[in-house]
Amino acid sequence: MVCDRCVRVVKEELQHLGLDVRSIQLGEAVVGIAFRDPDQEQIRTALAKHGFELLDDRQSQIIERIKIAVLKLVRDFDPELPRKLKDSEFMAKEVGQDYHKLTTLFSSTQGITVEKYIILQRIEFVKELLRYNELTLSEIAYRLGYSSVSHLSNQFKKTTGLSATEYRNLKVWDRKPLDRIHPGTR
Repeated sequence: MVCDRCVRVVKEELQHLGLDVRSIQLGEAVVGIAFRDPDQEQIRTALAKHGFELLDDRQSQIIERIKIAVLKLVRDFDPELPRKLKDSEFMAKEVGQDYHKLTTLFSSTQGITVEKYIILQRIEFVKELLRYNELTLSEIAYRLGYSSVSHLSNQFKKTTGLSATEYRNLKVWDRKPLDRIHPGTR
C-alpha cells in the first residue's frame, strides 16, 4: 500500500470480510477480534482483486519491511538534517535485523541487491520529480542527497538509458508502480 487510496481499499475489503481494522499503514494492517472469521484464502482473494497480496510467511514480511524502509529512505530524505545513519544502519534499524542478513535475504529472493534497489527507487522518484517540472536538476539532486548533479545525471542515464533532460522532454513517461520496480526495468 503506497497511497491513501490503497489504504482505503484495503480497509474497506477487510471490514467487508468482518474484520475489526485497528490501523493500516504502508505494508501492514492490524486487526482486532473479527466479527466473522474469514479464512486466509478469503482475505487473499479480496486483496488480490485490487493488486495486493497477503504476506503470511516471515520471509515475505521481512522483504516487504525492507522495501518499505527503502521507500522511507528515498522519499523522506531531508537534506537540511545531518545524516546520522548510513543507509545500511538505517535499514537495519528500520527492519530490526542485522544488515548483512537483510541483504543476503533480499538478494537471494529478489534477484537484486538492496543497494541497486535503492538506486532504482531513487531514479523512479527522480522521474516523478522531472515529470512535475517544478524543480531544477540541481534541486532534485540536493533533495535526494546526491553528491552532485553529475552523480545524479550519470546514474539516471546508466539506469534509464536517457539523460534527465531527454526524459523530461518525453511526451509519454514510463513510470513504474513503486511495488513493481525490479532488475531490468527502465
